[in-house]
Amino acid sequence: MPALRQAFFCLTAAVTMILAFPCGVHAQEGEDAPALLEGRDINDLPAVETEASPPVDIWDRLRRGFAMPPLENRRVQQSIRQYSGNPAHIERIFDRAGKYLYHIVEEVESRGLPTELALLPFVESAFQPEALSHAKAAGLWQFMPTTGDIFSLKQNLWKDERRDVLQSTRAALDYLEKLHGQFGDWQLALAAYNWGEGSVGRAIRRAHARGWASDYSHLRMPRETAYYVPRLEAIKRIVSDPERYGISLPEIENAPYFVRITKSRDIDMKTAAELAQMDPEEFKLLNPGFNLPVIVASHNSHMLLPQDNTDTFLDNLASWVNTGKPLSGWMLYRLEKGETLADVALKSGMTEEELRRVNRIPKGRKVLEGSALLVDANGQMTGDFDLESLEARVKLSAPEIRRVVYRVRRGDTIYTIALRHGISQRSIRKTNHLKTSRLKIGQRLVLTIPPRAQQRSLASSKGTHVVRRGDTLFSIARRYGTNVASLKRLNNLQSSQLTVGRRLRVR
Repeated sequence: MPALRQAFFCLTAAVTMILAFPCGVHAQEGEDAPALLEGRDINDLPAVETEASPPVDIWDRLRRGFAMPPLENRRVQQSIRQYSGNPAHIERIFDRAGKYLYHIVEEVESRGLPTELALLPFVESAFQPEALSHAKAAGLWQFMPTTGDIFSLKQNLWKDERRDVLQSTRAALDYLEKLHGQFGDWQLALAAYNWGEGSVGRAIRRAHARGWASDYSHLRMPRETAYYVPRLEAIKRIVSDPERYGISLPEIENAPYFVRITKSRDIDMKTAAELAQMDPEEFKLLNPGFNLPVIVASHNSHMLLPQDNTDTFLDNLASWVNTGKPLSGWMLYRLEKGETLADVALKSGMTEEELRRVNRIPKGRKVLEGSALLVDANGQMTGDFDLESLEARVKLSAPEIRRVVYRVRRGDTIYTIALRHGISQRSIRKTNHLKTSRLKIGQRLVLTIPPRAQQRSLASSKGTHVVRRGDTLFSIARRYGTNVASLKRLNNLQSSQLTVGRRLRVR
């Protein structure tokens, strides 16, 4: 045993010597001893990232600014599973975000807001600036037309600033700041951004009246709004720790992707993309706010170009101008009395289909007298569009198919809503991507109503009432200025029992 102990000691000493003097490294007489044999200085500290060090990339910058209180509920976990279960899809969205994130983070930080807000377009539009919802909400931040008007987003023949990257970001942050000031809570502010401030305010008042909690986690709200903040929380957690969820974030520098170019002359979007040596679709992704294929200088319009393409654009622009060729090849044409799109197509050398596409005229809609149409100038030298052209409009006939946003009320079912509007239940389910027949009070549904259905709905609703949950013969009689006996007689009722969805004659 003593011999074995001595052998172990010798082996340990040999390993120690190997570690202290790696192979090929020997301390020669008169030389400095290896660092491993020196004592460690008290100030010799490991390298660390300090608060003053610049962010490594845009993801690092985002993480540093996260400031919203965490949300913990089953919807967050469901959202995380949904996103992480399809990594290719979520990575495509993050890749699209690379064009816009630096600008959005700059704007968010300049206002001292939590950087989680910069991820909101992931939930709203999947970072698609041309996204248009069934309810007509548009852009990265999904502004409705009326809300866009309130926050000074221009919507005219030439442009729709709800899709403009710079203007829509400014307006969205204005709105979010207002909502946070109103509700004093970021989760409620986000709920109001999705559901409407009036709806959230009423839900809070109802909760207070019943002695219920009125924070986001406990408030009664539609399914879409109930999942809205959990989805943002899920994205935040994935950005915070992508490896944990099997997600690979694309490399996005903490530097501007695009620069803003102010124009002194009108220029076609196609020509601008060509001069910048860009794919026209890529150019459009940075400049989605333009409705027509020309950027008008007199309308205070600017365009965005990738920083890497700016010098190329300016050099090519100078060469183009020296040739004397026009930068824009379009002109405005006023539709005269009795003229049709086919007549304008013949005069301009365009097809009727091209006219509809360029001027965003829906199929089946007629263009009315006095409308201003953008037409091909056919090589004619035309001057720049003036400020008066900003007021130009395309006047269209009434749509054959009408889209209505309907807010679900107490007692509503898919059957009663379809019956009331003269459309099929299948149409409601398909348009709104409903996987269940269960509806919630306040939920928004988009109804697609063809002309015949409109007439049928008006005719069928005249003198009738569709029974909703909570209705009684007395309440129906009072509503229509009649009495219970008359209602029973008109509808051959033997009792006062009513069935939700039943149609009653009231006169």
